[in-house]
Amino acid sequence: MDSLIRTFSSAQTNREGYQLAQTLSPDLPQQQLQAIWNSCGHHDAQNVIKRGIQNSTSGFEKLPKDEVQGWSDVYLAYWKAIGELLPALNQAPQSSWTKVYDAWKELLSALYRGYIGQGFEAWSIPCLYVVAKNLRIFALKADEERNNNVAAGDTSGQIFQDDFDPESEQHQKLEDCARQLNRIFTLCLNDRAPLEESRKWGIYYIINLLFKTYFKLNSASLSKNILKTLSAYRGDMPPLSAFPKSQQVTFKYYEGVLCFLEENYFQAEEHLTQALSLCHKDAMKNKELILTYLVPCHLLTTHTLPSQKLLEPYPRLQKLFLPLSKCIKRGELHAFDLALLNGEDEFVKRRIYLTLERGRDIALRNLLRKVFLAGGFEEPKVEGGPRVRRTRIPVAEFVAAISLGSKKALEQDEVECVMANMIYKNLMKGYIARERGFVVLSKSGAFPGTGV
Repeated sequence: MDSLIRTFSSAQTNREGYQLAQTLSPDLPQQQLQAIWNSCGHHDAQNVIKRGIQNSTSGFEKLPKDEVQGWSDVYLAYWKAIGELLPALNQAPQSSWTKVYDAWKELLSALYRGYIGQGFEAWSIPCLYVVAKNLRIFALKADEERNNNVAAGDTSGQIFQDDFDPESEQHQKLEDCARQLNRIFTLCLNDRAPLEESRKWGIYYIINLLFKTYFKLNSASLSKNILKTLSAYRGDMPPLSAFPKSQQVTFKYYEGVLCFLEENYFQAEEHLTQALSLCHKDAMKNKELILTYLVPCHLLTTHTLPSQKLLEPYPRLQKLFLPLSKCIKRGELHAFDLALLNGEDEFVKRRIYLTLERGRDIALRNLLRKVFLAGGFEEPKVEGGPRVRRTRIPVAEFVAAISLGSKKALEQDEVECVMANMIYKNLMKGYIARERGFVVLSKSGAFPGTGV
């Protein structure tokens, strides 16, 4: 405990938030955690901690009485949390990650009270980062432990009732964690101190933790409420560019994914491109996550396919996208359907299945374009005049191409319906002359974006 108090004193003197946050970390070496736990007992822990904090700040930088009491409560809660954490780490009998979570939640509540009414200053915000991040980790472990116990037949933690829904209990602690993080979000957002001394500097870290938690709970829609609230306070907030790049990248990634899920692909592409450009060159896992959504965005917004060079550092993305890309480029409809079917589980898991399914329109566009190119040129009306591609193409040629490409016999009416949709989506320009059985394509840009 003495070394902890010395670090606390040094951090308070130098106003070093990240140094102070390390005194509340559960990731210290286990021997150090054990030494902190052994330094006092239940009967004297409160007095030992309070006396240590008072003595450590008795000089020029003496803390006010309320703040001393606040930090004493924080470190007492930390000491109690260590008492639950050590048995869990050692897998001792009667240990439980649920107990660790509950004790750690009390630590977060002590910090919250300190900022609300006991004078904790904004430079110490990194303490909230460390405690909030680990609250989420312990919530995940507690839920996993509980679900494993239920699967093994231990239902002692359940309340038996007629309308019991086991699905709703799978993430019990993580849902509670989301509520705690929301309190911290409000704590930072509603601070009215000048920006230089404001808790608003901690808001994007907490927002990113909330995004991760909501996505884990499969409640991404709740993230939109966070964005709406943030937008309402935007005028009182420091610009996103003033925050650490790591926080900017995470925020832009989740903002892009939310737009992606709402099928707002142009905005999604903008946010994800910003995240990719800000991402550290060696953060390969983060780049892979961003590209997972950025590649389908590009496919729909610009009809461009990922190159081999782009995907070369990411074997998993190659496996996901290259088979589909080859089929789209060649206009192979049946092969596209098979590639989509083979990767269905992974695409659904990553929430990109429905978006990639729309890539079939691009594959169909490329197939129809081949028919157009195969039609050759019309005879020039004036000898030596410029050659013009044939633009009046029998519907039967498109019927044959689509039937061969999809390996499925289609009626002419079906093909006309398909082509009408392609014209409506601006993937081809022209009209269908049903009476004559022709498709009349535009002489300039029959297939927009392809140079044909």
